[in-house]
Amino acid sequence: MKANELREKTKEELEALLVDLHKEQFNLWMQKGTGALTRPDQLKKVRRDIARIKTILSEMARA
Repeated sequence: MKANELREKTKEELEALLVDLHKEQFNLWMQKGTGALTRPDQLKKVRRDIARIKTILSEMARA
């Protein structure tokens, strides 16, 4: 997900998306632990998306 797309969303939408990404990250960790993870790059992508959302939320809080 691109930062420009995220900046167009409201704070509530970003927080909801953040919760969904945390759930997805947990599920990917469980798949990795059981050896069922077929695409290990997904874990890295989700982690970076979480970081992007947190950065944008902190920018909104400062503004």
